[in-house]
Amino acid sequence: MPRVYLVRHGEPAATWGGDNPDPGLTALGRAQALHAAQDLKSAAPALALTSPLQRCRETAAAFEMESGARAEIVDAVRELPSPDVADRGAWLRAVMEGRWRDYPDLAPYRARLLETLAGLRKDAVVFTHFVAINIAAGAAEGRDDVLVFRPAHASITVLDVSASGLRLWSKGAETPAIDAI
Repeated sequence: MPRVYLVRHGEPAATWGGDNPDPGLTALGRAQALHAAQDLKSAAPALALTSPLQRCRETAAAFEMESGARAEIVDAVRELPSPDVADRGAWLRAVMEGRWRDYPDLAPYRARLLETLAGLRKDAVVFTHFVAINIAAGAAEGRDDVLVFRPAHASITVLDVSASGLRLWSKGAETPAIDAI
């Protein structure tokens, strides 16, 4: 049964609703990424995937440096797509209060992410985002809530993949504030 380690990216240089849609990491974010990479070294996952967004690629780079592995860029594990709205942060906070059934336009994104994770046949580390981790944890728990928990930057959530679906092994460390997305 493959084990999947979902790593939320380290602290970004800008917030999700800010002017820069694809920020890299802060110095703290790079330190968080290195810490996560060192934690994952003993797990030795056979496969590494990363969102194409800079903050995840920089988080994955620490793992690549520690393990010698190369992370494959996979669009399906990218950040939640947002409509063209003036305040993306406000839009996301509203979505977080809902259930997936309230957002049928986001169903293809959610389904593609879950199909990608369910299709893994080897132990893998996936460098991804807050909402993506919530999608996986929610599916593993049979929940329709958008927000299942608040994964901290560079936290590691562990799932198992089986024929019956995803099984949540452990949630990563949590952050008390949702505005850190």
